[in-house]
Amino acid sequence: MAIGVYNPTAAPRTKLIGTGFVIQPGNQVVTNYHVIASALDSERQEQYVVLSGNGQNVTQHNIVNIKSSLSHDLAVLTLADSLPALSLHNTNTLIAEGNEIAFTGFPITQVLGLYPATHKGIIAAHTPVAIPADNSTQLQAAAIRRLAQPYLVYQLDAMAYPGNSGSPLYLPETGEVIGIINSVHIKSTREAVLSDPSAISYAIPVQYLRQLMTESP
Repeated sequence: MAIGVYNPTAAPRTKLIGTGFVIQPGNQVVTNYHVIASALDSERQEQYVVLSGNGQNVTQHNIVNIKSSLSHDLAVLTLADSLPALSLHNTNTLIAEGNEIAFTGFPITQVLGLYPATHKGIIAAHTPVAIPADNSTQLQAAAIRRLAQPYLVYQLDAMAYPGNSGSPLYLPETGEVIGIINSVHIKSTREAVLSDPSAISYAIPVQYLRQLMTESP
């Protein structure tokens, strides 16, 4: 699944901004909060949308509700449609370092298009979270206070790229989702992330997604 911003007056009409994946009961799509955090232009009828399929065979789905967690950089988008869902790993503890992992998403989507790519690697470490922010105006006092007691996320020996945010992190042997890709370590500048990649990525553990799903709307 890809996440985009639809603007009926723009060309192209849909700008691709990230990745998502479907969970049970089939009408909910998981992505990162920072993917859908930007304010949209209501006068231009902009709206966030979900796209299924790949290549030129793409279906656009409207979002009817959004539940989000800024502190865990997660969002659950409810659709009117039902789609095939992935299974979540049933664990409340972190998967151990050294385990093989994979994630599938749409890296550099604006260039490569809607052709899903899978990257493989291992869990390198459990490390304190750092919530991504493009600039200081996106930092909120509540989020900064939460970082005083950071939780642990997965550090991966695998390379994610712009567009991979929201990709499902899963165990290759079972396909069960254990986390959600949310950031990549930048060695120098954001502009150099493609030419000078770090090959270090991060993912939010799936237990925080289950926690969000059980919270009241």
